[in-house]
Amino acid sequence: MEKAGTRPPSGTQWTIAADGHEAVIVEVGGGLRSYRHDGVDYVDGYAADEICPGSAGHVLAPWPNRIRDGQYTFGERSLQLDLSEPARRNAIHGLVNWVSWHLVEQSADAVTVGYDLPPSPGYPWALRLRNRWSVGADGLRVEHEVTNLGAEDAPYGYSMHPYLRLPGVPVDEVSLRVPGRIRVLLDGRLLPIAAAPVAGTEYDFTEPRPIGDAVLDVAFGDLVRDADGGSAVTLAAPDGSAAVHIWADREFGWWQVFTGDTLTGERHRRSVAVEPMTCPADAFRSGKDLITLKPGGTWQGAWGLRPGV
Repeated sequence: MEKAGTRPPSGTQWTIAADGHEAVIVEVGGGLRSYRHDGVDYVDGYAADEICPGSAGHVLAPWPNRIRDGQYTFGERSLQLDLSEPARRNAIHGLVNWVSWHLVEQSADAVTVGYDLPPSPGYPWALRLRNRWSVGADGLRVEHEVTNLGAEDAPYGYSMHPYLRLPGVPVDEVSLRVPGRIRVLLDGRLLPIAAAPVAGTEYDFTEPRPIGDAVLDVAFGDLVRDADGGSAVTLAAPDGSAAVHIWADREFGWWQVFTGDTLTGERHRRSVAVEPMTCPADAFRSGKDLITLKPGGTWQGAWGLRPGV
């Protein structure tokens, strides 16, 4: 039995390790607290005695990003979500980032955690969520699975929120490549109003270049896909001595890139959040790339991190 005050704010910690790679997965939110390779941290995580800051490593489901006014219509229902970003009157980052996930399966190099989302007034569908985290020679791999436990179609979107960093390289000096040919234009509440090509603009990172003083909180779409249908974002040191790649399979059509400018204290512009997203912001309202889970249906997608030049 744990003594009072000794339980970490993020709950149980599950450490997995293999081939010089190590990651810590947490109970609260089922997310990623740390990831390193050969002792080098590539994720800007948080300490065991901290409350997760800035959504670091959070699972974003059943929607990523924001929903305007928390209001949407699906089928015959008009629904209202709690406004979890009250200053902008938005519902943000889903419903599972502060709940307790449970252990499903564990080995030295992999752990599967799960959460059964109950129906609620704002999202009246029951879902079974599973994340399998594993490490090996190719880095960190995350396999996400969601099943609709109900008798009606359910809307769904998924993302993760890791902050990436390179040892000793400030954000301004990081060379960034994002394979997105369009970016989402936002209003003052950070909600989408249109999309525009990045070619010839300050937002064109289709070829690697330094971030410099660019302030990014941008969703990129119309991806340049790899041969397998997936895509990847790369952060590299200016001299090419270090890099980290975040990849996602063909199920993901969007990348959100956030340079941390609104974070305070030491975390201000210290690392870059790179989020593989199945849909852009406000997809519950627009329907853009929204996943519809049939009764009893399952969706699966995978993403991961790979250090290397």
